[in-house]
Amino acid sequence: MISTFPTAAEVYERLKARLARVVPDVELRIKAEIAAEILRLKAERNALILAHNYMEPALFYSVPDFQGDSLDLSRKAAQTDKDIIVFCGVRFMAETAKILNPSKTVLLPAKKAGCSLAESITAEDVRRLRQQFPGVPVVSYVNTYAEVKAESDICCTSSNAVAVVASLRSDRVIFLPDEYLASNVARETGKRIIFPTRLPPATRFEELEYEVIGWTGRCEVHEKFTVQDIENARRQFPDVAVLAHPECSPEVVAAADFSGSTNAMIRYVKEHAASRYLILTECAMGDNIAAANPGKEMVRMCSIRCPHMNEITLEDTRDALRFNRYVIEVPEAIARRARVALERMIAIG
Repeated sequence: MISTFPTAAEVYERLKARLARVVPDVELRIKAEIAAEILRLKAERNALILAHNYMEPALFYSVPDFQGDSLDLSRKAAQTDKDIIVFCGVRFMAETAKILNPSKTVLLPAKKAGCSLAESITAEDVRRLRQQFPGVPVVSYVNTYAEVKAESDICCTSSNAVAVVASLRSDRVIFLPDEYLASNVARETGKRIIFPTRLPPATRFEELEYEVIGWTGRCEVHEKFTVQDIENARRQFPDVAVLAHPECSPEVVAAADFSGSTNAMIRYVKEHAASRYLILTECAMGDNIAAANPGKEMVRMCSIRCPHMNEITLEDTRDALRFNRYVIEVPEAIARRARVALERMIAIG
């Protein structure tokens, strides 16, 4: 019987064509062997592999069925007919896939793969905010764990946050947990924002002027980018186009030429003709964009990798399929409520 699976040599040639300028050849040869085994296991186990844009290049360009940002991958997870979903991302993403596909086996290749932003808020925090601001709808960023989503009215991603807030038609919203994304949404929509955790305990909220109630969680990657980084880049490369993720501070977003989700940044580079680009987000994505746009120059001034995304490797993706690990479970009582918030987000697009 003739095998229909690509050989390691064939995978290597594909990776070389795409990544020769980005990844050392010896690494490509090693990764190709592992990727070929993953592709065989994926077919044998009727599995779907989803990869976030932050995955390292050799993984990103070899084994996923789909690559994208949180919203895009949420849609793909909701639509699949495969028996197994392997999510090459962090835990809250795998939880989202499980919530949307309760009958499927969802595997996360790393045992933890957490997220500083998701860990910045709990379900109890949300319930407390609801008590402080009765009747105000809660928008939770998709970068939260299932129990927080379950306490929310609707979820959002960085690409549809403004549309989600507008869809509520409410004078006020609680927007959780990313301090910077909430601030950037408020700035874009002309709304005033307060952060209750920064106010004195005896504050009378009815005496304040605001439309957005925020939280003080931050992404440990995006909070490190500064306006000084942009000024340094422009000083050396005056023609550089600076792209910043909305999880960066409002000052950084204001100083950039463009701000958007990871998918939006990828489209921007593809569709524009700037001489150079500086991508202010997780650095693996800069490599992935460079590989997809060989005629465009990326300014290599980023050395910040997400330690949690970096836990996901080709080796662990192979072992997830080999050993059926690590299985993601979400209690049905939580999943049922979280599913409502996620489906509302997906419907908005």
